[in-house]
Amino acid sequence: MVNKIVLRGGSGSAAPGLSRATYRALHFHRRWQGAGARLPKDAPVAGGDVAAFRTDVLEGLSRPHKALPSKWLYDRAGSALFEEICELPEYYPTRTELTILEKAAPGLAATIPDGAVLVEFGSGSSRKTRLLLDAARQLAAYAPIDISQDALAAAAATLRQAYPRLEVTPLRGDFTHPTPLPEPYSDMPRVGFFPGSTIGNFTPPEAEDFLRRARGLLGEGSLFVVGVDLRKDAQVLEAAYDDAQGVTAAFDLNLLTRINRELHGSFALENFRHRAIWDAEKSRIERPGVSAMALERGFIHWKSLSGKLATSDGASRRCATLQ
Repeated sequence: MVNKIVLRGGSGSAAPGLSRATYRALHFHRRWQGAGARLPKDAPVAGGDVAAFRTDVLEGLSRPHKALPSKWLYDRAGSALFEEICELPEYYPTRTELTILEKAAPGLAATIPDGAVLVEFGSGSSRKTRLLLDAARQLAAYAPIDISQDALAAAAATLRQAYPRLEVTPLRGDFTHPTPLPEPYSDMPRVGFFPGSTIGNFTPPEAEDFLRRARGLLGEGSLFVVGVDLRKDAQVLEAAYDDAQGVTAAFDLNLLTRINRELHGSFALENFRHRAIWDAEKSRIERPGVSAMALERGFIHWKSLSGKLATSDGASRRCATLQ
């Protein structure tokens, strides 16, 4: 302002008349602004989430066959990486499903009653949802459920602007154990939406459990749209989950970064390699994070959060793996 550097805004120590977003301060020697260095860091997730995350990690890494729920992949960084994955040339599911939904949306919309609420499980960016929202203008409300607060907030803001007549109520949480819908939706017809072939991430018992819970949330007589991938050539499937650019590898290994950050783990990411393997017997892709030493020695190592290492031969080694 007037060829001088100024500081904008005020602080708790500023006079009420000066503490406003449009105020420009020229006199830095006066402490009206409460100016100083601020060093931000990632905010921790809610306490309940940390406890649940720790429980799942300890339980999953204590199994003979290491495994963790895929929901923990979707922190802020993980959600952003997944959006990148959806644009990769090898990752056919997103493009295929968008094409299918474009053709099927009018027929699906014809079955949706007036004034219904669309409940999406694991909504992410809600990109595919827009195809159904465009076709089913009779929908009164949209309730996306997702574990990522960042994805929910961004998607809700975009949809409220694009569909001003639609009531958008984002629900943060684990969509496999959804909480009851808000009271205003109790008397509205309900339509469940679960695209993306995400149901393929579950074991058969997990899929059955999820479907029972979804039915309990939606209620008798509700509609449920589920996306399911069909079996492809093994090379096509493995390429889709092990892309040449390494985005999927970064997505999976980000889970170790999250364990280090939120649970004070000490996984050394440079010791790990990403792999995607088609399991014909289980009819699904397995994506283990295998340590370099495990690849060389032929056995899998794991590390507890206490910092102690254990291997199949009982030796202590500077290596860990998460499968």
